[in-house]
Amino acid sequence: MRVVVALGGNALLRRGERLTAAVQRKNVRIAALALAPVALEHELVITHGNGPQVGLLALQAAAYEDLHPPPLDVLGAESEGMIGYMIEQELGNLVPVERPFATILTMVEVDPADPAFQHPTKPIGPVYGEAEARALASDRGWTVAPDGEGWRRVVPSPLPRRVFEIRPIRWLLEHDVIVICSGGGGIPTSYHDDGKLYGVEAVIDKDRASALLAEQVEADCLILATDTDAVYLDWGAAEQRPIRAISPGELRRHHFPAGSMGPKVEAACAFVERTGRRAGIGAMADIEEMLHGRAGTVIEG
Repeated sequence: MRVVVALGGNALLRRGERLTAAVQRKNVRIAALALAPVALEHELVITHGNGPQVGLLALQAAAYEDLHPPPLDVLGAESEGMIGYMIEQELGNLVPVERPFATILTMVEVDPADPAFQHPTKPIGPVYGEAEARALASDRGWTVAPDGEGWRRVVPSPLPRRVFEIRPIRWLLEHDVIVICSGGGGIPTSYHDDGKLYGVEAVIDKDRASALLAEQVEADCLILATDTDAVYLDWGAAEQRPIRAISPGELRRHHFPAGSMGPKVEAACAFVERTGRRAGIGAMADIEEMLHGRAGTVIEG
């Protein structure tokens, strides 16, 4: 079976944790324990988020007042290499040494006319108090918005249209390589009027990019791993209840917040509708069970 697993942000950094290499490595080690049984039995592609990492890199670059900070596409490429390295090492400690890995710097095409550029919504970087966030926005020209109990910088999140490195990714899978790619939704790029490809100041939604990738590599299953065990109706209310099995059409009848479960639900539904195959949303510890439809929320046509 060919499987794409998208690791949620909790795979690298839990809310409230310090963004240090040691903390990230500890969390990647936990994710590797859940991924190892899948890697031993199936062809595996791993994607991951990078919002906190890109935000921290941007802050570090801004500390050099005499230098223009690198754009978000460059910072996204840096984070893909850093996170891919950690996943390769920690998962490599759990699978036979003969099993090869490859981390692919993945460019993903976006439309420069995407309306997302007029309405930034994707949170990146640390969580601030409201006063500090507003001060930073005024000083640095950011857009900020509430995120849980705090505030964060938000940037445009255009829809992914094409994964440029899809051919080498497919070739690696055919040769039994565990592939780590499309980190943080991939590096946003687009064609300008001169016909040349350029980086774009944005962050692509990781789940939507993972669904597109899963479709293009002809994956049998897409797993979106998060910090809850399923998609819930009436989340946070006394009568909240998990959805265990549902069709895309039925799932779309319910509303899920854009800042939490909404993009995962949309990505999973789109993958199932376009391919007729299975998607699952649930806890990282349940990845293997989700493959068999025994845990999480299973979406099938």
